[in-house]
Amino acid sequence: MDTDTLVRMANDIGQFFAAMPEREEALDGVATHLRRYWTPAMRVALLARLDADEAPGLEPLVAQALKTRRAQLLPASPPSRA
Repeated sequence: MDTDTLVRMANDIGQFFAAMPEREEALDGVATHLRRYWTPAMRVALLARLDADEAPGLEPLVAQALKTRRAQLLPASPPSRA
């Protein structure tokens, strides 16, 4: 999926949660929605674009949620075998 589509979809989610009265609640809402309904590949792709400064147009609420809730959004690593 291309970056523009991921940004547009993430911004749509952000607009919904922006109405929350508490900023932390809105950030949690964005991250929770992305974790539940986006594939790991979509989340990783958007985070990579954000890290490379290649996600123009990303709403500040969404960008902050991606940065501050990053650990929740990354796929779980398989356990290492010793």
